[in-house]
Amino acid sequence: MTDTPKPRLAGHVLVDQLRVHGTDHVFCVPGESYLAVLDGLYDAGIQVTVCRQEGGAAMMAEAYGKLTGRPGICLATRAPGASNAVAGIHIASQDSTPMILLVGQIRRSHRDREAFQEMDYKAVFGSQVKWAAEIDQAERIPEYLARAFHVAQSGRPGPVVLALPEDMLTETLVVNDAHPCVRTDAFPTTGQLQAFRSLLAQAQRPLAILGGSGWDEDAVQAFGAFSTRHGIPIAVEFRRQMLCSTDHPNFIGDLGLGSSPRMLEAIRESDLILTVGGRLSEIPSQGYTLFEIPCPHQKLVHVHPDINELNRVYQADVAMACSPRTWTHLIQDMASTSTTERQARCAELHAARVAWSDPRKIQVPGALQMGAVVAHLNATLPKDAVITNGAGNFATWIHRFYQFRAYGTQLAPTSGSMGYGLPAAVAAKRIFPNRTVVCFTGDGSFMMHGQEFATAVQYELPILVIIIDNSMFGTIRMHQERHYPGRVSGTMLHNPDFAAYARAFGGHGEHVETTEEFAPALKRAMDSGQPAIVHCILDPEAITPTTTISHLRAAAITALSQASGSSGTRQP
Repeated sequence: MTDTPKPRLAGHVLVDQLRVHGTDHVFCVPGESYLAVLDGLYDAGIQVTVCRQEGGAAMMAEAYGKLTGRPGICLATRAPGASNAVAGIHIASQDSTPMILLVGQIRRSHRDREAFQEMDYKAVFGSQVKWAAEIDQAERIPEYLARAFHVAQSGRPGPVVLALPEDMLTETLVVNDAHPCVRTDAFPTTGQLQAFRSLLAQAQRPLAILGGSGWDEDAVQAFGAFSTRHGIPIAVEFRRQMLCSTDHPNFIGDLGLGSSPRMLEAIRESDLILTVGGRLSEIPSQGYTLFEIPCPHQKLVHVHPDINELNRVYQADVAMACSPRTWTHLIQDMASTSTTERQARCAELHAARVAWSDPRKIQVPGALQMGAVVAHLNATLPKDAVITNGAGNFATWIHRFYQFRAYGTQLAPTSGSMGYGLPAAVAAKRIFPNRTVVCFTGDGSFMMHGQEFATAVQYELPILVIIIDNSMFGTIRMHQERHYPGRVSGTMLHNPDFAAYARAFGGHGEHVETTEEFAPALKRAMDSGQPAIVHCILDPEAITPTTTISHLRAAAITALSQASGSSGTRQP
């Protein structure tokens, strides 16, 4: 026999549903539109992280979803707050991350008058989320929250937006709580699994590409063991490097920006491609050039949790609607198909990847050698350290050279969003207070959400922020020099002293200009026990690990000159 529910404020009912569905943390910027929810959180036993801007709060919630596999919860106020949160929503959408944005709304009686901060959330967010809705009736809060949790984490995970009219939240009602949401999953058929076994047994040069979400540590370990038994090289999609340890003897690299030529060659020469979890989208497919569309010349087995993704771009020989967690469990008893030739191929490709990713071989202009910086991080950071980054050329140093050796150690947006690294680092340290968390960021990316350093200080989170400062939007400058050489416009930055910035917020700051200064500065920062910034000055010429601005400019001028001479037209 169940107890009769007591009268509750609707805002409290909503918080109780969060608790029912396993929420232990929310990220927010407070707003008067959802004061009743804030009141419900007062004694709910749910940890609250108050952020400085809704974009940062949404990115923190997305990072929570990446690390835990459960929906990250973000609370934002009406239109300006919701608009700030859009960047985090877009990341969750493209990165397939479970997330729920709860956003304040005007009073129901004020609708359609362009009231203060009025916004049609279903129209604004409809194309970016799996589901957008507005809760008009307080008694339906348990229903809407149960559906939100189900939609966010079932099939291809992604974001959900629920709008909360202010007056609805202040009603008092008697209503039963929902039951805890249980994640559902699809299963491949016996025939599909048998077809996969047959293709794998026949293949001479199989290759696996791992990506997407829906993984956990057990699934990663299980697939690693499966690849060993069957002699299958493993590549990972862009910014999904925690899906296979760089120490695994079958790991051959990541399909991102500036990928290893030998790995790309190996993919093209394979006779069977097994892609699990990912979509083979623009960056992993090298601009949709790596595989023929719609029919790759290789046999293709595609495992993805969303049936609508299967055969959408690439027609697969075997397409299985299933999450990586479930699929890796189903294939564990498959008899080995490994051959001596497959094993030799794995060894050759892994050795090529090791050589490609050795930072000690890279020399760039200037007194600070980034290869040595990343080599030092590889040597000193613990295996379970969480590395976060946003978008920018600086990230190439991490993606190519850092040794990701465990699941749950990478937070980076496949959507290419700048500003993500710092909020993600704050979230990671809130979730895992005993793990080392390092934000690796460029100067431009850091300044997009640099105010969240104050959040780290407020909650006494000793994150480490390594800022690579070349006083420019480096990626855009790189493209600018390729297309409009020497015509620098809109890409230069004048930056503060970031070490002083850290101290002004109450953290620890270090300034580094040479390779020799980095290691002791890093140690002082980590030993400080405070949120810390290590401000590293990089020569602007060192635009990537393999080229310089001067080289890009000279090559572009030569190409334009040749094009102008052959066409008889004047080029910019």
